[in-house]
Amino acid sequence: MFNWNNCDTILLDMDGTLLDLNFDNHFWLEFVPLQYAKQNNLTILEAKTQLLPQFKQMEGKLEWYCLDYWTATLQLDIVALKQEISSLIAVLPHVIEFLTALKKTSKQIILVTNAHPNSLNLKMEQTCLQQFFDKIISAHQFGMAKEQAGFWQILQQQQGFNKKRTLLVDDNLSVLDSADEFGIQYLINILNPDSKKPAKTHQRYLAIQDFSTLMTGL
Repeated sequence: MFNWNNCDTILLDMDGTLLDLNFDNHFWLEFVPLQYAKQNNLTILEAKTQLLPQFKQMEGKLEWYCLDYWTATLQLDIVALKQEISSLIAVLPHVIEFLTALKKTSKQIILVTNAHPNSLNLKMEQTCLQQFFDKIISAHQFGMAKEQAGFWQILQQQQGFNKKRTLLVDDNLSVLDSADEFGIQYLINILNPDSKKPAKTHQRYLAIQDFSTLMTGL
């Protein structure tokens, strides 16, 4: 049980935390390689062999999340391709109930995502989750990803939260490590960010399968 009396500010990640990461995994690992193969007269295997090392090289960097970067690099309209399969965008279980309950409190609720603004806007259009947040922050506004310590410094300067009374919920361990190093007091990891994959297992942070666990005492 999480003690909600200990925090005033709630920072929530989007992809893999509130939204099913299956959309993004399918998009980057299957749909983009398919379109790249068609454009460059390659087999799917050849396309994946070329693309996956490029993706891996950019993990943790802002470029990995930048639709403009990949549009230029791959010569594909990434925004249009995301819109093409936007019906796959889905909210994870118990998220709506959790956000509804959280909104009734006096706590500050901030969405903090590495997602590019175009991707962020598309997902808000599909899910209508924007109504639950006092502020929505894309890492692209700061010019650095959440994996970088400087992100949290700028966020605190802008939002003025007390990091000793702040909770971050995220599925990305590298992001949690960065927030931990900065001094965010309460950190929770999502174990099942992709509904099509088995849950993760680890021991580094408090972890939950879904938000129903956090409803108690809210």
